[in-house]
Amino acid sequence: MKYLVYTVTLMVTLVVGSFFNGYAGRHPLKAGSDLIGPWRGVFTIRPGVEVPFNFEISGNPADLSISFVNGAEHLKAGRILERADSVFVQLDLFDNELALKKQGDLLVGVLRKQDGSGLPTPIVAQKGQLYRFKVSNVPPAKDFSGTYDISFKSADGEDTKSVGVFTQKGNHLTGTFLRVTGDSRYLEGSVSGQEFQLSGFIGSSPSLFKGTFGKDGSVNGEVVSARGNQPFSGVFNKNAALPDAYHLTFLKEGYKTLDFSFPNVDGKQISLTDKKFKGKVVVLMITGTWCPNCMDEATFFSPWFNKNRGRGVEAIAIHYERKTDPDYVRKALNNYRKKFDITYDQVIAGTPSPEEVAKSLPALKNFLSFPTAIFIDKKGNVAKIHTGYSGPATGKYYDEFVKEFNEEIDTLLAQ
Repeated sequence: MKYLVYTVTLMVTLVVGSFFNGYAGRHPLKAGSDLIGPWRGVFTIRPGVEVPFNFEISGNPADLSISFVNGAEHLKAGRILERADSVFVQLDLFDNELALKKQGDLLVGVLRKQDGSGLPTPIVAQKGQLYRFKVSNVPPAKDFSGTYDISFKSADGEDTKSVGVFTQKGNHLTGTFLRVTGDSRYLEGSVSGQEFQLSGFIGSSPSLFKGTFGKDGSVNGEVVSARGNQPFSGVFNKNAALPDAYHLTFLKEGYKTLDFSFPNVDGKQISLTDKKFKGKVVVLMITGTWCPNCMDEATFFSPWFNKNRGRGVEAIAIHYERKTDPDYVRKALNNYRKKFDITYDQVIAGTPSPEEVAKSLPALKNFLSFPTAIFIDKKGNVAKIHTGYSGPATGKYYDEFVKEFNEEIDTLLAQ
């Protein structure tokens, strides 16, 4: 443990030194208003590996908040607390915080868990920088926009099918990767010649993808993380698609419904057999507040539900959280409810693992992903199960999901 702490301290020192060298002596940041505006931050996820990201600080000096900028998305993510020359950004959805110190016109510090567990990630941020990766004078070899069949190679040699979606305008590149379990959300970066870089950050863990486009329609690259690199390869395919998300998770033979009773934050047991759900179409969401794709699902479903519940629809979010003690669950679910204006039931079923899901929902077979949505008909039987989630960053794949979702609800309501 001493070695790890020393390593992080050394990384912060080295990162700060390299950034601070060119900026020493400039006007120091003052409280409140001096923080307002656009920023560029850089994580050092391991020695020599940097992940840039962009964010904005807004509000009035006494009430500041932070929004992370990834392509078209400006995600409001947390509140900001100032104490003397320190700045703390509370990222409650992920139990994280940015602990930063004002040094000249920089913010220098770490991304860490709020409870102090885990290994912190060094960060340096400078105000007024609008770019993400360093601007290159090398023009792209061609327009690499489009969809690609992608295969990720795991450490044990197994391939995981994915779809890459890229949109290029000059050197600017945005994109995402769809997997059965969900997408990589909004990624933003650049392409120079045939080489590309993409990154993303919303408060959980920094993401970095880099690689090379081939003029023949191929693509090769790697996902870079603090633990190591995962290679991927693929080829352009305008019809690239994942397996049908409605045929991956299903009920075991002999089952027609799900029999459960889970408590909400007030300890009240919620079950499909409750009177409020009888004769209704019910959407069950296997979810967690820690899960970025679940967050995208809630962003879509909560306003949809508030608009459509009068048609005879109900919903239950079945949460699997990092901890199950009452105080933690109450804080996590209430923050989630407030963030996404959730008016449907939320219950806690366990911790986030396939084993826990199998134990608490024994009728399910082949559970693969958080989130998973289960459609219940008016008789209380399972009609369909949708694995994973393709969020708005996926473009046409998201549009197709919304279309299919509404068609399924309409069909069930008409029965």
